Amino acid sequence: MRARASAHPSESLPVPEAEDADAAAATLVEAAAEAAQLAQAFADTRLWIFDLDNTLYPAECNLFAQIDQRMSGFIQKLLGLDHAAARKVQKDLYYHYGTTLAGLMAEYGVKPEEFMDYVHDIDLAPVSPMPELDAAIARLEGRKFIFTNGSTRHAERVAAKLGVLDRFDGIFDIAAGNYVPKPKPESFSAFMRYCEGGDCKAAMFEDLPHNLEAAHALGIKTVLVRSDYLDHPSQHALAAATALPPYIHYETDDLTRFLDSIAAK
Repeated sequence: MRARASAHPSESLPVPEAEDADAAAATLVEAAAEAAQLAQAFADTRLWIFDLDNTLYPAECNLFAQIDQRMSGFIQKLLGLDHAAARKVQKDLYYHYGTTLAGLMAEYGVKPEEFMDYVHDIDLAPVSPMPELDAAIARLEGRKFIFTNGSTRHAERVAAKLGVLDRFDGIFDIAAGNYVPKPKPESFSAFMRYCEGGDCKAAMFEDLPHNLEAAHALGIKTVLVRSDYLDHPSQHALAAATALPPYIHYETDDLTRFLDSIAAK
């Protein structure tokens, strides 16, 4: 944008150049076309599946970072390790078993309730109500569920703080799946039985790429919710990739905006 001379020599008024206006108009047309395509792609979806952590709430809250640190703290106390050693054990278990809890149960006989109560005892102050997200979820036609490797209590607390809890028909947590976590196919099968998904057209929103592979295998539309929080190797691999893998159909860094596009008429 440049200034041009006005009728009054003492004034200099900035005006948009023609090409700037044309570019802005083209951007708006392109955005409208993309929104229409998304709305059409999800028009027959009647089962909406949402991960919780770093998906329903923005990763910038750093809420999961609190959970992550408490998992390391639990292992530190359990095994008598220093923080660095406990952190290594935690990540090794997470990468190998799918969740830290699954590894602790398999290798150390940890009672899941004790672990879940400890790691989810966190401060929810960083989470703010998201009325726009609430409105976007409300506009989705069909049933909506939270599918989490965490606990129902944790999901309820966070969803209530976001102001979206009442929008969901149910929460399928790690206990409901007999402590078999995503991305295990058995976990997805148990979830589909729980929600009576059957042949219902479904879509899943998730921040961990590898958790979407099993969903894709079941014919579920998959949407990766991306952020700068990179923890799992699958996130680092995708960040370095030049294209999405075939089991991820869509991606977004703004869940509310994406849902708004889906609901566009």
